[in-house]
Amino acid sequence: MFDLDRYLDRLASADPTPGGGSAATLVGAMSPALVSMVARITATSAKHAAVHPQASAIAVEGDRLRAEFIAARPRDESAYQAVVVAHALPRSTEAEKSERTERLQAALAGAAEAPLEVAALGARALALCERAAELQNPHLMSDVDCAVRFARAAIDASVANVGVNHRFIKNAEVIAGQTGRLSATLDAARAAELRTLALFTAAP
Repeated sequence: MFDLDRYLDRLASADPTPGGGSAATLVGAMSPALVSMVARITATSAKHAAVHPQASAIAVEGDRLRAEFIAARPRDESAYQAVVVAHALPRSTEAEKSERTERLQAALAGAAEAPLEVAALGARALALCERAAELQNPHLMSDVDCAVRFARAAIDASVANVGVNHRFIKNAEVIAGQTGRLSATLDAARAAELRTLALFTAAP
C-alpha cells in the first residue's frame, strides 16, 4: 500500500530521488481520479440519466489512466537514479571516461523519456476532462476544472524535466526526436484544454 506521508518525507529529504518528475506523476494521477469521481456521481444521478452510459465509461477509463500515472512514478525514479549512478562512475582513465560518458548519455536520454511519457499521459487526462465536462453536471464542474489544472501541472513539470535533461544530451537526433514528440503532445493537450474551458462557460 502506497504511504503518501512516507513518500512526502522521502521527497523532502536530501536524496535525489524521488524528485520533481516522480511528484508530477502523483499530481497527474489526481486528474483522472477526479474525473472518475465526477463520472461516478453523474452515473448515479437521475437528472443525468441520458448520459449514464457515457459517465460509466469515463469512470472506467479514468481508473485505467490513473493506474498508468501511478505506474509511471517508479519508472521516472529509476530513470533519474540511472543518471545519478552514471555520474558517480570512475573517470581516472580514458577507458573509464569513455564508458562513463556513454552510460551517462544513455541515462540522460532515458531520464528525458520518462517525463515525456508522463506529458503524454497528461494530454490524455485533458482529453478525458473534456469528456467529463461534456456530461454537463453543473455541480461538479469545479472538480473537472481542478482535474484540468492537475493534468496541466503534470505536463508543465514534465516539460521542465525533459528540458533540463536535453541541456546535457549530446545526441542531436535524440533531442530532435523527443522534442518533436513533446511538441505534438503539447498541441493536443492545449486543444483539449481549450475545448474543455469552452464547455465550462456553456454549462448551465
